[in-house]
Amino acid sequence: MSEPVWAYATPGIPDRLFERLPGIPLSKCEARLLLIGNLRLYPQSILWDIGAGTGTIPVEVGLLCPQSQVFAIERDEDVAKLIERNCQKFAVGNVEVIVGSAPECLEQLQATPDRICIEGGRSLGEILDYCWQRLAIPGRVTATTSSLEGLYAISESFAKLQARNVEVVQSAVNRLETRGNRQSFAAINPMFIISGEKLG
Repeated sequence: MSEPVWAYATPGIPDRLFERLPGIPLSKCEARLLLIGNLRLYPQSILWDIGAGTGTIPVEVGLLCPQSQVFAIERDEDVAKLIERNCQKFAVGNVEVIVGSAPECLEQLQATPDRICIEGGRSLGEILDYCWQRLAIPGRVTATTSSLEGLYAISESFAKLQARNVEVVQSAVNRLETRGNRQSFAAINPMFIISGEKLG
């Protein structure tokens, strides 16, 4: 029996272990840890991950909470296949990949989520509005953006939806990298992580 690719109980899979496609975003390991921490998952959470990209969050959550149900939503069919390949690579069996554009494709999902992660989408406000209606009570939404415009759009939506316990974190991470015969710290692009709770 072969050794698992990631044999540890904690998240934090190195980026290099994921299969990738050119131009498809990947949540960097350190930012991913912050994001997973802000999701505040239960062992049996039902998570929607919208704009799942490479599939790093579904893989990490699938391994961390094997009794959970994870729905990875991705509009591009080739990218959806990439998520499936990464799930197979890490032997994750509790992730279902949904191909389609949010929020329209979310109507086919029957399970009520108690956690929603929004990593992308063309209309953040529209996606948040729809997700909020489907979110369980209590429930939690965590959204990410790297732009000031995205931060404003998410904050405005949370205010309109009367989200409780809103939290905003900005990642600021530097990695030691070797370039030639020198080692120096290189900054990873900062990311905003915005969370809000539906309590009633």
